[in-house]
Amino acid sequence: MQKFIILLLALVPAAYAQEFATSFKTTEVATGIYMIEGVGGFGGGNMGLLVGKDYVAMIDDGLEPLAPTLLQHVAETTAGRPVNFMVNTHVHGDHAGGNARFVENGTIVFAHNNIRRRLVQDPSPAGGTGGIPVVTFAEGVTFHLNGIEARVFHLPKAHTDGDAVIYFPGANVIHTGDIMFNGLFPYIDLGNGGSVDGYINAQQKILALANDDTALIPGHGPVASKSDLRDNLDVLIDSQKRIRALVDSGDSEDEIVAANPLSIYHDDYDWGFITTERMTRTLIRSLTTD
Repeated sequence: MQKFIILLLALVPAAYAQEFATSFKTTEVATGIYMIEGVGGFGGGNMGLLVGKDYVAMIDDGLEPLAPTLLQHVAETTAGRPVNFMVNTHVHGDHAGGNARFVENGTIVFAHNNIRRRLVQDPSPAGGTGGIPVVTFAEGVTFHLNGIEARVFHLPKAHTDGDAVIYFPGANVIHTGDIMFNGLFPYIDLGNGGSVDGYINAQQKILALANDDTALIPGHGPVASKSDLRDNLDVLIDSQKRIRALVDSGDSEDEIVAANPLSIYHDDYDWGFITTERMTRTLIRSLTTD
């Protein structure tokens, strides 16, 4: 697990890589629905929290080393009530790392079949074997909690092969997991079943659910709107088009990188983990291996 954390810190943005988050911040995006994010360093992906008189549920649980701090923060938000249900949006340790600690406190973890399959093979991203999800789904599952409907559904071959999005139709809130990096080049994990075409399709499906008033909780970045998601999607579609033209012309990967076809987006979308060069190479490999 320690090796995984060291690798993760080496890959996250420089502003975060100095240290882990020292605390967490909770923002209410709709009545009883909150976004939790790290403060003072890297706290993992953005989390969701649903608090009502009957149940407490969460979406993702950050990094394993920060789980005690997160548990304390959540307890303060819920007035000491435990988290009944946890939904993992995907397999990465910055989203599922606290699983085992939450399970020790009585939380039941839900996830897509592919997430459990990968975590059975290597449970370290979930904090150990105790964090392996015990309830899985193929297409989706719907929660009816505190008078709020939460539709969890699978979007295939997007960020990974096990992505889940959570849609609260009555509250007009969507937690996208890492199918949205707000204002950043996205990480599309080809090695864990992700694909650029699948990522584009997934974002298009989320757009179809949203309206101008929808609050989107992205996997990383600030709370977003439908317009923000459309802007991110347009950048990805155009980036793929630019790379495809060079691939089709017969240029090699290194020649395409040297041409820097995504320079137009560098100032706004480049970041420490997915640099402009890494986004370029991801697009090339997706186009040449799919």
